[in-house]
Amino acid sequence: MARSMIQRRQEAERERIEAYAVTLRRVSPVARPAPDFERALDDARRGFAGMAIRDGALWRPKLKTRDRARLRLAAARHLYARYPVSAALEGIWLDASGLDASEVALRKAWYIAVARGDSLYKAGANAWLSRKEVHCFLNLSGDFTFDEAFQVAIARSYTDDPGLAARLPRTKVARTPRGELVFWREVTRFFCGHPASKEEIDDLCDYIGAMHQRDAAYTLKGRTLASLRRQMLEWHRDIAAIERIEAMRRRAAGRAPRTAGMQSQGRAWDGSRLEDWDWQPSSKEAKAHGERFFVRQLKTAEDLVAESRAMHHCVSMYAAKCIAGNASIWVLRRTALGKVERLLTIELDRKTVQCRCAVSAIVSPRRRSARSSSAGPRRGAWC
Repeated sequence: MARSMIQRRQEAERERIEAYAVTLRRVSPVARPAPDFERALDDARRGFAGMAIRDGALWRPKLKTRDRARLRLAAARHLYARYPVSAALEGIWLDASGLDASEVALRKAWYIAVARGDSLYKAGANAWLSRKEVHCFLNLSGDFTFDEAFQVAIARSYTDDPGLAARLPRTKVARTPRGELVFWREVTRFFCGHPASKEEIDDLCDYIGAMHQRDAAYTLKGRTLASLRRQMLEWHRDIAAIERIEAMRRRAAGRAPRTAGMQSQGRAWDGSRLEDWDWQPSSKEAKAHGERFFVRQLKTAEDLVAESRAMHHCVSMYAAKCIAGNASIWVLRRTALGKVERLLTIELDRKTVQCRCAVSAIVSPRRRSARSSSAGPRRGAWC
């Protein structure tokens, strides 16, 4: 039976609607799952279940977010918070990346103590902060991270300038390990008494950290900002000198790995075949003081530059000769009563022996020019 024009139009319309519905089903997003509140409660309770002040089953959140971190923070507020807590302490529930398990547990325990109304000082903060600093830590206003708030609290105990106290945590002072807080507290006190720009503080922190790593007894007592700047510039020059010497060493190793007086591995060159030497005086007084003399060969860029800086001469300029195997640099040291004293720096090659005395070994303290001794056909002294 032939279909009428109206029937054909109706069938075409149905096919168009079905095709449109198929297209919608193909491009429509999958329904998003509901927020997982039970998982958020489990995350917040883990490790601190017995410290909750409210029952998790009574939580009736009106949250549309599905972000796990925000849900975890909301769950922590419900379980533990009797009082408002600063953003610096709440941040541990939002992001714990880069922190080890012990640090995460400590920060969560601090949050819970403050949220419940307990004493943070008695909850463990007294290991690092005074009561005044704990009070400042808990009452900070501003967008500070945990580490920054920690440093602000310390800085406020040394300065009444809130701008200066807020500037220091933005520097590298706030990125130091809490296990070294005793030393870096001294650094904070120094910059509170000697204000500087953020950029300069960061540069000086690099230098101070390097000195502290080299010598655990390093201190800022008696130093000024001007002296630190001068020492930092000298340190940068030493680093540049070490890099130049290392570049020469690598080039020589590439041309002739074993024939240019170079070791195939490491940062040292072979140097002279002569052995190091030790001698202890036989007198009773020397033995009682533990007096001993020793000669050592310098075979690294770091040792050459450090000797040049300590003895105020240019022995580091002889690195190329040492790398090529044409000379060797030796040092004479004296140790007594647990202290090491620099006495001589010695250059040895086939024709020349050059020596540089320590300043304390020169008869006149004002006379700082080099004295030389010879053990060969020619003698000389460094600049």
